[in-house]
Amino acid sequence: MPLFLRGVEYIIERMDSFKTKSVRQEDVKKDWILVDADSQIVGRMASKIAFRLRGKHKPSFTPHIDGGDHVVVVNAEKVVFTGNKFESKEYFFHTGYPGSQTRKSPKSIMEKKPGWILENAIRGMLPKNKLGRKMFTHLHIYLGPEHPHTAQNPEMIKL
Repeated sequence: MPLFLRGVEYIIERMDSFKTKSVRQEDVKKDWILVDADSQIVGRMASKIAFRLRGKHKPSFTPHIDGGDHVVVVNAEKVVFTGNKFESKEYFFHTGYPGSQTRKSPKSIMEKKPGWILENAIRGMLPKNKLGRKMFTHLHIYLGPEHPHTAQNPEMIKL
């Protein structure tokens, strides 16, 4: 038998090892992660949390399956911005009525809703569909160091 045909037979025999494994929703194992947001930069932390919520850190990542972890964030009011974004950055709001545009700085938002800034940043990094909304429900943000998820034994990670 010619040498090049032996190579083809070998490849045909090994084709089962080249198959892509697609995980099912029933097979997904969701972990609980605890993140301390004290003096963390908003955008960098939000991108890492969205990465975990999406499940992209797992080797079994499947784009159409909710395979991410539950993420508990504590001390959400202590996040920081780089540079002078805390005063100069603007969040734009519009109700749809004429003349109802408002712009607010992170400083004014932190006075009323300190956790909203982190929620908004993370939501913007998730898919804009049903799956993204489902993934967002696995995010739990708390002001202060206390949280009610101690029974799940969340693993503390450093971002």
